[in-house]
Order: sequence, then C-alpha cells, then structure tokens
Amino acid sequence: MSRRNWLVLITMLLIGVVIIAYSLRTVNLSLLITQINTLNWGWMLVAILCICLYLGLEGVVVKIFMSKRRHDFSWKDALRLPPIEQLFNGITPFSTGGQPAQLVAMLQSGVDGGQASSVLLMKFVVFQAMIVINFLISLLIGFHFIAEKLHALSLLVIFGFLVHLSVIVGLLLVMYWYRFTKKVMNTLIRPVAFFVKAERYEKMKIRLNEMVDSFYQESLKMKEQYKMMAWVCVVTLFQLMFYYLIPYFILLALGVQHINVVMVVSLHVLIFMIISLFPIPGGAGGAEYSFSVLFASFVHSNTKLVLAMILWRLITYYFGMIAGMVALVIKPDRVHPDE
Repeated sequence: MSRRNWLVLITMLLIGVVIIAYSLRTVNLSLLITQINTLNWGWMLVAILCICLYLGLEGVVVKIFMSKRRHDFSWKDALRLPPIEQLFNGITPFSTGGQPAQLVAMLQSGVDGGQASSVLLMKFVVFQAMIVINFLISLLIGFHFIAEKLHALSLLVIFGFLVHLSVIVGLLLVMYWYRFTKKVMNTLIRPVAFFVKAERYEKMKIRLNEMVDSFYQESLKMKEQYKMMAWVCVVTLFQLMFYYLIPYFILLALGVQHINVVMVVSLHVLIFMIISLFPIPGGAGGAEYSFSVLFASFVHSNTKLVLAMILWRLITYYFGMIAGMVALVIKPDRVHPDE
C-alpha cells in the first residue's frame, strides 16, 4: 500500500473510534460490559462465519472464471483477492479502489492484464445484477418500513437503486445494441469538451470506447458460456445472502427474540444500498446511523442497540479491512508463463 493509502486507513480507523465513542455517550458502560459478558458467542461465531463465507464465495467466483483461462491459477490466489478488494473499497470514496487493487493482485500472480480485466469485469457484472435482484425483492418487503424510519433518506435508497439499475441497463445495451450504445455514449459526452482541454477529452473518449469494446467482447463470451454464468449467479446469490444474514445472527447473540429474519435481511439490503451512496469511505457515519434507526424497532434497549451496531460494523467493515492487510503480505503464487 502507498503512503497515502496508509494515511486514509489510519484516518478511517480514527473516524470509527470517534463514531463508536459518540454512540456510547448515552450508554451505561457497566450495563454494556454486562451485555458483552452475556453474549451468545455461538451465534457470534455464526455471524463471523457468514462474513468469511461472503469473502470465500467471491474467491470461488474468481476461481470459476479463471478455470477457463488459467488452470494453474491457485485457490490461494483466488481467495486472496476478495479481502484485498474489501480493504481498498473500505478506504476509497464510493468503494472505487477495490477493482484496481484486484487487478494489481492478479498481475502479481502473473495473470495477463487482459485476462485479469476480463474476469473482474464479468464478476462485476454478475455482482451488480444480483444486487439489483436482491434490492427489488427487499424494496417490496421493507421499503414502507425504511420510509417511516428514515424519511428523506428513503429517497437515497431509491436513488441508489436507480444508480445500480442504470449500470445494469447500460451493460445490457452494450451487449445487445452495441453500435447504437456507442453512438449514444459518444453523443452524450460531447458537452464535456467545453469544460476540459481537447487532449484530455480525446483521451477520455478513447478510454470510454475501449471499455465499451472490451465489455462487448466479454459479453459474447458470456452468451457462449451461459452454464458457467448461471453457476456464478447462484454462487453470488449465496454470497450476498450470507452477508445480509449477519445482523440477524448478531441480534440472536444479544438475546433478541421473535425477530423476523426476512425483514432483517431486507433492511440490511437497503442499508447496503444507502452505504454505497455515501462519498465517505465505508459510508462512515451513514452506515451507523441507518443501522441504529432501522433496527431500533427490533432492539428496545439502547445499550443492546449500540452494541449490535458496533458488532455489525466490526464484522462487516473492519474485519474485511484487517483480512485485506493480511492478504497483502501473503506472497502470491505465480502462473506458468508458458501456459
């Protein structure tokens, strides 16, 4: 990691400490310690297992895609990518750093840059599609609840959905109306020329066209390999489901009874969407606030609610970042250059 990345990481850790300290301002610390001592660690281990499965299944997706390209790409390198993605997503605005970091990690393994970009692109497409499907279901189940509790922030949920949906629609347009989409894209970016230098505009135009061309070529492979794509979609659905179940097991660990697992999962999906719209790395502040407001109906004790939020944040955010730092120091295997 660069010096700048280390600085951002330390900053995010400090922000996390400040947010937790602020959340604890109205909590009875002796009661909090009692709650920690009475935690059901069996359910906590299940919650931790869920985040491990979330990361592990993403590694499975990488391995499935790479199996058609490099038979000697090891499981070790496939499982190394997701934690690295989590780390760099966690320290960059809008989680933009994960994709480049994965590309670098695959290049370190000796994978050709074109192959690595192809795999990451297809993984991104499937992940986005499954997020949209999960969100549509959750929107039907839990939107009325989030609208009552978060009011104006419910508009962010809709906006987040439209952003993710527009990505999928754009990708589908490239897949099935390639020439038309390129013409529309080149028309839409023309106004940018009035605000940037001509040289920079041309570079941006060339880069965007290269990206569209690259995705179109990959879409042809997707259509041919529909069985593999279907299998990847199933694995990704399970991957997301394990992530969405984490708050449910945390609430069970705190002794919260009579909770509706479908509602908890649906609300977590909506929180995931809200976090993705916050420009601060990791959605710091917005994530904690959304969790506390939405799950207050399930947890009537303020102490338990704050503890649940802290445990949730530790597992879903900081665990991945720590795992990413460990993954960075693990030396990758190398694929054979003659294959």
